[in-house]
Amino acid sequence: MKKNLLFTLFLLLVVATAFAQRQFRFKDGKFKVVQFTDIHWDPKSPGCDTTRNTILSVLKQEKPDIAILTGDVVTDNPARKGWEAIVKIFEDAKMPFAVTMGNHDAEPQYMSKKDIYDLLMRSPFFVGSHGPEGIHGHGQHVIPVYGEKNKDKAEALLYCIDSNDYPETDELGHYDWIHFDQIAWYRDQSKHYTQLNGGSPLPALAFFHIALPEYRNLMNRKDTWGKCDEGEVCAADINSGMFASFAECKDVMGVFVGHDHDNDFIGQEKAICLAYGRVTGTDAYGGLVRGGRVIEIYEGQRRFDTWITTPAGREFTYYYPSGITSIDEEGPYLPALNVKPTKHGVNYTYYEGKFKNTADIANGEKVKEGVLCNFIITEARSDDHFAYDFRSYIKIPAKGVYYFDIASDDGSRLFIDGKEIIDNDGSHSQEFVSGKVALDEGFHEMRILYFEDYMGQSLKIKITDKNGSSILPDEMLYVK
Repeated sequence: MKKNLLFTLFLLLVVATAFAQRQFRFKDGKFKVVQFTDIHWDPKSPGCDTTRNTILSVLKQEKPDIAILTGDVVTDNPARKGWEAIVKIFEDAKMPFAVTMGNHDAEPQYMSKKDIYDLLMRSPFFVGSHGPEGIHGHGQHVIPVYGEKNKDKAEALLYCIDSNDYPETDELGHYDWIHFDQIAWYRDQSKHYTQLNGGSPLPALAFFHIALPEYRNLMNRKDTWGKCDEGEVCAADINSGMFASFAECKDVMGVFVGHDHDNDFIGQEKAICLAYGRVTGTDAYGGLVRGGRVIEIYEGQRRFDTWITTPAGREFTYYYPSGITSIDEEGPYLPALNVKPTKHGVNYTYYEGKFKNTADIANGEKVKEGVLCNFIITEARSDDHFAYDFRSYIKIPAKGVYYFDIASDDGSRLFIDGKEIIDNDGSHSQEFVSGKVALDEGFHEMRILYFEDYMGQSLKIKITDKNGSSILPDEMLYVK
C-alpha cells in the first residue's frame, strides 16, 4: 500500500515537473489550442453540469494539446469550490490548461488572484504561474511550443496576459487596461525569444480577457466574420498601446479574448488577427450556442486555422493570414477555360489622353500594343495622362478561393472571366482594394484596366490563397 502511494506521488511529481517546464511540442507539424472563455461557474447552479459537458464535448471532439481559459471562470461563491470543480474537469480529461484572469474572477467578495493561482498550481495539469512580481496583473506567463525534431528550440509562443478589471476611478472609464509595466514584460519576452531565434520573431498568439480598443475597428467591416450581437466592443476607454507593441515586435499573429459574450467575430487589423472566443458557460448571459474556439498553428510558418466548436460540431474555419474562410470555399466556382496557352506574358494596349475613370480609356489615343512579362506600367512614354488595357490568362494551380489585391494610383479595375472582381476606379492617390473569387484549377482570363491622371503612378497586384500571399508572379501569366 505504501509502495503504491509512493509510486503514485512519483508519477504526479513527474507530470507536474513536465508541465512546469512547459515542454509542449508540435506533432506532425501542428499544435492545437482550445480557448474556453466566460465560463461563469456558479457552484450553486445546476447549469454547471451543462457547462462541464460543453467543455468535455469540445475536448473530446478536438483533442487539443492545451486548453486556455480566458477569464471570468468562477464568478460566484463559494469560489474555492468552484475553482476546484474547474480544475477537476481538466484533470479528469488529462488536459493541460492555462488561465488568464477576467474582471469578475477576483472581485472582493470572491478569492484573491494570489489564492486562485495558489490553488491552480497544486494541479499537475496547470501550466501557468503567478507571473512576474512588481507589475500589474497576475498570472502572466509565456508558453513556448518546441519543434518536433529540434526538441530544444522554441518554434512558437503562447502569451497569457492579465487584462485586469476596473480602473481606480470612474473618470478613467468602466474597464481597466493592460498597463505599461505589463507591456514592458511582454516586450522583454518577445525580445528574448527573438534573439534566441537568430533575430527573427517567433510566431505567437496572445490570450487575455478584455478586448483591445482596436477591436472596435473590425465592427461592420465586410471582411470581418462572425457575430457582433453585443452591438459594441466593451474595451477600456484608454489605449495603453498593447496593440502597437504587438505590431512593433512582429511576433503576435493573433489575439484571442472573451468578455463580450454575444461577440465571436474575427478579422484583421494591420495584419494582426483579432478574434473573440465563444462563450462557454451556461450561466453567462448571451444567446450564442456555448462552445470554445480552436486555433491550430503550423510549425515553421506564420499561419493558423481557427474555428468554433460546440457540442453540435464545428462552425466555419478562418484561415490566417489570408482571411479566406471555409464559407468562401463553398463557391460557386468559375470554371476553367478550354484553352492551353504555352507562352508567358501579358497582352497590352497603351493609350494616352486625359482620363478620369476607366470608361474613358476606349476614347483615348491608341499609341501601341504588345506583350509584357506582367501587369506593369514602367514602359509608359509619359509621366501622366496614359492608360493600359491588359489581358492575360492566369493559370490557377489548384481549385480554391483567391484574393486579388490591387494598389493603384490612379484608377484600376480587375475582371476575371468577364466578372468584375475589383473596382478601384477614379482619379486618386494610391489606394489598396481587394476582391475574392472562387476558381477551378486551370486557365482563366484576366483583364486589368488602368489609367494615370496626374501626380504619381503605381500599379501592384498581389494574389492570396488560404496558405499565403505573394506579388502576382510572371510564371502564372500566359498569352496565346
